[in-house]
Amino acid sequence: MANTRAMGFRRLRLRSKGFASPPRPWPTRAFQTSAAKRTDGVFRELTAMRVQTPWIEALRKKQAEDADPSSASKKQEVSADRKLTPKRMSDSYHSLVLPLAQDPWLLDSYLNASGHIRLGTLFMDLDALSGIIAYKHTGPDVTTVTASCDRIILKNPLTEICDLQLSGQVTYASGRSSMEVTMQVAKAPKEGESVKEEDVLIKCAFTMVSLDPVTKKPVNVNPLQVETPEEKRLYALGEQNSEIRKAHKQTSLIKTTPNDLESDLIHAFWQRQLQYHDPYDELRKPDNTHFMDTTRLQTATIMQPQFRNRHHFMIFGGFLLKQTFELAFTCAAAFARARPTFVSLDPSTFQNPVPVGSILYLTATVVYTDPPLIGAPGETFDQDSKYTRVQVRVDSKVRDVEHGRSKPTGQFNYTFTVEKNIRVMPRTYQEYMMYLDARRRAELVKESVKREGSGWNPKAAEDSLTE
Repeated sequence: MANTRAMGFRRLRLRSKGFASPPRPWPTRAFQTSAAKRTDGVFRELTAMRVQTPWIEALRKKQAEDADPSSASKKQEVSADRKLTPKRMSDSYHSLVLPLAQDPWLLDSYLNASGHIRLGTLFMDLDALSGIIAYKHTGPDVTTVTASCDRIILKNPLTEICDLQLSGQVTYASGRSSMEVTMQVAKAPKEGESVKEEDVLIKCAFTMVSLDPVTKKPVNVNPLQVETPEEKRLYALGEQNSEIRKAHKQTSLIKTTPNDLESDLIHAFWQRQLQYHDPYDELRKPDNTHFMDTTRLQTATIMQPQFRNRHHFMIFGGFLLKQTFELAFTCAAAFARARPTFVSLDPSTFQNPVPVGSILYLTATVVYTDPPLIGAPGETFDQDSKYTRVQVRVDSKVRDVEHGRSKPTGQFNYTFTVEKNIRVMPRTYQEYMMYLDARRRAELVKESVKREGSGWNPKAAEDSLTE
């Protein structure tokens, strides 16, 4: 009490002399920081190999090296005569469990506003997993990058929030620079049990390419040693996928003209347009038909270091998958004015790396609908179908901040289904080529579904908890 009076008298004396009252001491507060996050949302168990150095340290190191161009690079070229002993598929096998049902805060980063699992976030995890698997096969001496995503197929949509098991292994490697990594996402089985086929949510395959870390040229990797009948089946499938990719490059519409059937289809579309605009023809464009150029959506995003890969100055491929998927989803939704359900990511390519600090431009376009507005001669389909498959193509290009240079970085092809009878119609030569390319991809997807089977159907998708 005496101390309180003394402090009061001291304040009065200070005021009488013209001094302001001294500030009262504020109570101290304890601050806590959240656990460090090395990435933009990829599951923590998948980030150990991806980002090992803080960005500021990697940047300072690069700036120091660039300051002295005459200094020798600390990296060593990969030896041309290094020993490449065959490896088993099991050597690269890796699996982990996403405890979504157990950890509500982890689930928080995997859900969208309507409580559905964000597939784009799972795609990031799958790309990170493919990198871990690839390095298990090649070792750390080479640089491994994602060359293409050969397919991501939704097998059995989720009907409940559950723990998910992500697993995969290298299933095709002939000894050249590329390898195929096959993965799946499934409901996590109980301890001691294996995954059931009906519990598989996603199956996918990525093609990875190994490069010399100094020259950036492709280098050979260990070939696979296959033993069991199942391994032989997986290897044969990878070999078949490799041949399909090579054949597709040779018959690409950039290199060759449309075949006779496709030329007839272009002519039929052109004739239909003339009918729509002919004042003496009663036929008019139906309300459920939209011209391709009206479906286009575009975005521009600066590439921040939080999205980098393990080599620090390029963007992580999984981030590109997430961005392109979410734009494609939005494009399909705007086109149909209905909620789309993901079916597959069809063969898609990563053409050039995306540097940290660059600006990424994405353009999404609805390029094909199935059933189509006009079928090829002899083609049969249900024009009154309740459901429509919508294929969205996302083209990406990158520029530096000064906008001095631009280059394409990849093309991504997503297929969705919507509960709507809706059609897309091309009307320029460029759009015809995009339409025909998408039509070819749709035929490949149909063949793949027939060959591998799928638990997906439009009715089951209505109850799905995936985006």
